[in-house]
Amino acid sequence: MAFNFDEGIDRRHSDSSKWNKYSDEVLPMWVADMDFRSPPCILDALHQRVEHGVFGYGARPKELIEVVIKRMANLYQWQIKPEWIVILPGVVAGLNLSVRAFTAPDESTIAPTPIYPPFRKSSAFAQRPQHSAPLRLENGRWIMDLPSLESQLTGKEKLLMLCNPQNPGGTVYTREELHHHLAFAQRHDLIVCSDEIHCDLLLEPGAKHIPFATLSADAESRSITLLSPSKTFNIAGLGASLAIIPDPILRKQFSTTREGIVPSVDVLALTAATAAWRDGDTWLQELLPYLRRNRDRLVSAVNTIPGLTMTSPQATYLGWVDATALPVENPTLFFQKAGLGFSPGADFGEAKFVRINFGCTSANLDEAIQRIETAVQTIS
Repeated sequence: MAFNFDEGIDRRHSDSSKWNKYSDEVLPMWVADMDFRSPPCILDALHQRVEHGVFGYGARPKELIEVVIKRMANLYQWQIKPEWIVILPGVVAGLNLSVRAFTAPDESTIAPTPIYPPFRKSSAFAQRPQHSAPLRLENGRWIMDLPSLESQLTGKEKLLMLCNPQNPGGTVYTREELHHHLAFAQRHDLIVCSDEIHCDLLLEPGAKHIPFATLSADAESRSITLLSPSKTFNIAGLGASLAIIPDPILRKQFSTTREGIVPSVDVLALTAATAAWRDGDTWLQELLPYLRRNRDRLVSAVNTIPGLTMTSPQATYLGWVDATALPVENPTLFFQKAGLGFSPGADFGEAKFVRINFGCTSANLDEAIQRIETAVQTIS
């Protein structure tokens, strides 16, 4: 079956936060949702559920849980149990719950920087201090430098927050690198919250996602794994995610913290998530080459533009662009004035970077590249 990822869908006149943030003159390439129609299997499942016509409170989604268990076994040989799964309305909720459940007010979290903004905000919202583990560029990949933190630690650290594949850098961590993370967690007796929402979006041939929890029995027992079909299948507006928490004590802490604060997931979101993970892989296997071509086109173009550099992300549809050498005070504002709405690097911890969402039609990507080139020429 052929899917048309070149189809131009008018989102500017819809309820899209991505497309309504800016004026019509600005091409939005910021927040992480794609401009593609979701897989037909999801649309069909939603139509069928809507036709039922009754939308009362939903029960624990037995089929979704069965699908997740089968998927984890098939992809990663990870044998998980139904009771390990906690259904959530979003991965961001999982990050915030992890901080509040596993740290006291005087205890710290550890997170990479640059990083997806909710990693930083979750600690700030809970008024917990956070240590930043810098990412360093090594052989074209952004790697977390945990050893650089050793001298700063006080023993009050309780939660290590991982992001794999990394957002915004696009790194897919190797088994060896993950074992280094595990060893660090063991030395400092840390619980590990691993955001693996982009695990299906592998663009680099040979890259393989390895869930942190699968490293060993110890890794599994200290882990909270956050997953969602939302980024992969473009259903972020239908909030359905989950946490896999094998340890019963950690799971109880997490679930108790959630009570009365984080709501259950609505029935349409559960329907979409089940269809995505059960039937969406044919669509995904056609999406990935399209995203790979977009990535390669963007990387090639950016690295010929004076003042800009970009490493090739192994995963995600997000480009992390270094504008440090561009002679402008604020790269995000500079590009916005040129008709480009990028994510501000400052939100991730690096003010001289921008993040570009290339999960769009090739026509829109070509237009964006043209606007970047024209904008930079004005200051050359």
